[in-house]
Amino acid sequence: MSKKFIFSFLSVLFLFTNLLANEVKTGEELYNKHCASCHGIDRTGIVAPPLSNLFLKRYSDKRLLKIIKEGLPATQMPPFHNLTDREIKSIISYIKTPMNVEWSEDKIKGTITTNRYKRKRLDIKNIRNIVVVVERGNQKVWIMENTDIIDKFSFKNVHGGVKFSPSGWNVFVPSRDGWVGRYDIDKGSFYGKVRACIYLRNISLDRTGKYIFVSCWLPKEVVILDSKTLYPKKVIKVDGLISAIYTLYSYDKAIFTFRDRAKLGFIDTKRLNISYKRLNEPYEDFFIDPFENYIVGSSRKGTKLNVYSIQEDKVIFSSKIDGMPHLASATFWYKKGEFYFATPHIAKPFITVWNLYDWKFVKKIDIGGNGFFVRTHPTTPYLWTDNGKDKVVLIRKDDYRIKTLGTINGKRVIHTEFSGDGNLAYVSLYNRDGAILIYDSITLDLKGKIKASIPIGKYNIINKSRKYQSILLGREVFMEKCWGCHHQTEEAFAPSFKWIVNHRKPSDIMAQITNPEVMYKKLGYKRNAMPKLNLTPWELKAILNYMMEFKEKKDVKDN
Repeated sequence: MSKKFIFSFLSVLFLFTNLLANEVKTGEELYNKHCASCHGIDRTGIVAPPLSNLFLKRYSDKRLLKIIKEGLPATQMPPFHNLTDREIKSIISYIKTPMNVEWSEDKIKGTITTNRYKRKRLDIKNIRNIVVVVERGNQKVWIMENTDIIDKFSFKNVHGGVKFSPSGWNVFVPSRDGWVGRYDIDKGSFYGKVRACIYLRNISLDRTGKYIFVSCWLPKEVVILDSKTLYPKKVIKVDGLISAIYTLYSYDKAIFTFRDRAKLGFIDTKRLNISYKRLNEPYEDFFIDPFENYIVGSSRKGTKLNVYSIQEDKVIFSSKIDGMPHLASATFWYKKGEFYFATPHIAKPFITVWNLYDWKFVKKIDIGGNGFFVRTHPTTPYLWTDNGKDKVVLIRKDDYRIKTLGTINGKRVIHTEFSGDGNLAYVSLYNRDGAILIYDSITLDLKGKIKASIPIGKYNIINKSRKYQSILLGREVFMEKCWGCHHQTEEAFAPSFKWIVNHRKPSDIMAQITNPEVMYKKLGYKRNAMPKLNLTPWELKAILNYMMEFKEKKDVKDN
């Protein structure tokens, strides 16, 4: 090989290296200008995912160019039509350069901060009607009761996914960049915060409220925090990207899935260890049914909705679907002896309705655009959903007829949530100059309008806790099966629920419902006046859970 050839080769290599370095430098400048506000200056993620090889390796340059140019439907990733293809390629070259991220338990401890702000009395009328609003645009969290904002606090890079302690008096707020904060409603003050990891997926509290379980992508692990002190109790490494983690109310378990592994994780929330089960495919999105017997999941790349039985350790139902359902935002209701759920589908102009427990497809309902959430409550006759436009789509639960509720022209409806009693519906207009609109959930009269900048989510303990899902369903069973003879707190034709649960054991209550011809003698009655209702096991569980809400108990506050 001649010296001339070697010199020419090295010159070309040097020139190529310089061009690549300039491309990366230009890409860094463009990235900082257009991308850093969501993905972070150091690419570790703020309200959008970190841009490391962990997240980018499955995307080709062509795919990344399309995503940056056109955005991603039903996400917060906007299109950048103003950038040229060459500018976008420079950004891609930059975000594909190596980055190292480390986060240790000592670093977690070093981030803990607590505030000593003066406490204030909030004069809460009913803790179950508290609604927490996340205002992403102003990086604020509101504490609301009815139509009033009773407090606000700042939380940098707040995204959503607020959780309550079991009593509802403590609110835990996560951010995508790994921070978890606690606000104490009973004290009217923000307690403090900790950075559990670099990029966080979601948080969940165990059924006692003792631990916070934090699912993380960077690093890939589950961080377990003490809910009183926010100190890390344990850090458990995992080998995939967790979709979400949810804890159970009926026993000491937490459940999580992976978006890139066909595995189901179980955490013992007392011993704090993990065991795994195999799945037929990754569950990128899932929910646990209201009675905590089944996991309903789907994969973004999959074409099926799967129902996995926790007790039987197997998939018991699978159905072909068109478009990935957004199962985390599914809603539940009961009518005419059957339980149902409805879910929107990512980037599809419809929702689907399914029969719970019989596991049957019921109906596809065209909503006229790409929706992201669907919500309901026993108080309202409607399913409330969005379709990417400026109207709320209302679907009657009895016959699926559709009507729309106008908001503000040109604004984007994204999410509805209800007060605990269901009387008020809070609707988000997801714009920088947006608003929270508050409606009477039955008459649809507008009760309040509050300016808000990108109100991403609203949270209420009754509507966001699986424990109360079964109780709300029980309320609907009561109205259909029991209301003619029983009242919740006052004696009617028959004893009140309050009297029954405070004078009888749950086993006797269930026996009286299922076999009244025999139980009336044991209960001391001379004759039987109660008809046999022939309830399904699910109806029986729901009505018993609802009845137990009237058992006398102390008002316990956490921490």
